[in-house]
Amino acid sequence: MFKVKGIIIDLDGTLVDSRDAYKEAFKKALEAFGVTSFDPKIALEVPKKLEQGLPIADLVPVRDIKKFLNTYLETYYSITEIKSKPLPGVYVTLEKLSEKAKLALLTMRHVPKDKVLSELEKFNLAKYFQCIVTALDTSTPKPSPEPVLKCACRLGVKACECLVAGDSISDIRAGKLAGAKTVAFLSGIFSMEELKRENPDLILENINALPAFVV
Repeated sequence: MFKVKGIIIDLDGTLVDSRDAYKEAFKKALEAFGVTSFDPKIALEVPKKLEQGLPIADLVPVRDIKKFLNTYLETYYSITEIKSKPLPGVYVTLEKLSEKAKLALLTMRHVPKDKVLSELEKFNLAKYFQCIVTALDTSTPKPSPEPVLKCACRLGVKACECLVAGDSISDIRAGKLAGAKTVAFLSGIFSMEELKRENPDLILENINALPAFVV
């Protein structure tokens, strides 16, 4: 059980299903090079590698990786509001969690927080969060602890009084480095094996299971 004052929650794969956006961005980026067919499974490996700072040349059948990435990311950020959708049950879950602790949203998206806020407002999720931090708000995004520390500061609590909740290894690493508790979810693109290797405090099927573990 976690007794915390702040809960720092990831966006993609935690609150919203972004798989269609990842696939569409991959498709559009390949089409820019004249490639018209692709494996959807490979499309989901790209964001996993990017998040970890790993090369993607082995996944992408093009020579100009930099141009591919520019097109991929530009497309992805332009369609998230259209292609992403809230995961089932998150409204009730956020209502419960907001009664137990202050909530912050932390995303690795390299976009202004106003764009993220717009998406949250569209999905009627913005009201639950006291602050939003994106990759543009920090000099070193997740897995650096800096974004977690910034969220804690904006919530007016200590990082050690927080729980970082997300679907990726970067969420776990950032939370641990900041001294926070960590919970990983299987609702995103990372597998149980990948998440287990990071040794989070808890692994759950999705965020809807979290309120039962927060007092």
